[in-house]
Amino acid sequence: MLPPVFSRWAPLLLSVAHVFAVTPTITAVGSKFFTSDGDQFYIKGIAYQLVSTDPLVDTDQCKRDAKQMQDLGANAIRVYHVDPAGDHRGCMAAFADAGIYLFVDLDDFPTQIQPDSPAWNQSQLAAFSAVMDEFQKYDNTALFFVGNEVLTIAEVSNAAPYVKAAVRDMKAYRDSKNYRKIPIGYSAADVPGLRPMLQNYLACGDNDAERAEFYSLNVYEWCGDSSYDGSGYAELQKNATGYNIPLFVSETGCRISKPRLFSDQAAILGPKMADTWSGTIVYEWIEEENDYGLISYGPKVDPMVSTAALDGFPRSGTPMTVSPDYGNLKSQWATLSPTGVKLSDYTASASISPPACPTSTPGGWIVNGNAALPSVGQTLDSAATASGGTPTSTGSASKPSASPTGGGTTAGGKEVTGMCLGLLGVMLGFVVWL
Repeated sequence: MLPPVFSRWAPLLLSVAHVFAVTPTITAVGSKFFTSDGDQFYIKGIAYQLVSTDPLVDTDQCKRDAKQMQDLGANAIRVYHVDPAGDHRGCMAAFADAGIYLFVDLDDFPTQIQPDSPAWNQSQLAAFSAVMDEFQKYDNTALFFVGNEVLTIAEVSNAAPYVKAAVRDMKAYRDSKNYRKIPIGYSAADVPGLRPMLQNYLACGDNDAERAEFYSLNVYEWCGDSSYDGSGYAELQKNATGYNIPLFVSETGCRISKPRLFSDQAAILGPKMADTWSGTIVYEWIEEENDYGLISYGPKVDPMVSTAALDGFPRSGTPMTVSPDYGNLKSQWATLSPTGVKLSDYTASASISPPACPTSTPGGWIVNGNAALPSVGQTLDSAATASGGTPTSTGSASKPSASPTGGGTTAGGKEVTGMCLGLLGVMLGFVVWL
């Protein structure tokens, strides 16, 4: 029989051990994602942002949604805004139990890189690092985004060096803390005027420390009963051929033609694109004013009457499927199970070279790929950026830092068994102290 004090902590110990012990981790190798079991990983994901702050602190709701997502066939969620100070153990365990991985953005509205006045400073670095500190300890954290649709027109492409600097510094921070090498990259707006320059810019260069570890696109081109060629997906595939890092669709689900058929899933996860694309995230889980939801938690109500609703749409409860969209996506995913290649057989990564860095063009992309990136707190002179010159330091610029104030655990770089034993040892020591 367990001593009373141990019994009190045993459920937490078992929960922590369960999350770390049974979930294969995700890594990027060459142009593909692989699990720690050696299988290629393809994304069938859902955008999941029930509230504007953090949907991963309501364990009961996460359990209900994770169960429904299992029925749908999802294996991933994307969450745009989280509170690193929140308690995420319950939700992360619920999604891990359902075989669902987290794709999480490191920024939020106050810390995101702004396209018109781009900056990358110590406050942003510390905020990004706090999110990484919190979520790196969960094995079902699959990857980190440093930004979402920062660039939406070619005229603001001078913001791209700040995005790449954020990638560089978050990779350096991750490695300095000996965290697991959770891939770090960017989610881009699908803008013809930025193709393929931004994609190539983030993956180019001789310095591996500066290159993104994946690139993703928010794509809403395939509407209604479209086709691979008619939708423009063939052009996306053309730009993906021979790419050196993983590519995937980080948002999709055009609703211009209703109902949504999700026939683009057969292209992304089928023979036309599965060799170069690693899957897709469908926008979005919850029904709200924009009418993209796959489920709802009840009918719309007067937001002045119910505090549980945002803009009149309930944010919690039993998920009820939105017909026919939910069923259409479920049917698509049920027929799509690409297996890809085993990691042990994958040798292409050794021969994949980075793309050529883009050069500035009049009236278009305005950043030369060989221009130096800003360090933390620096600003870039636009003329120097276009000519490949040196960044200009502001008077208040700080030195680049891979270890800002923020704390966090350093368990992420250990193998599964070592992490479990280490965590259990710490917890047991705490119990004995009690």
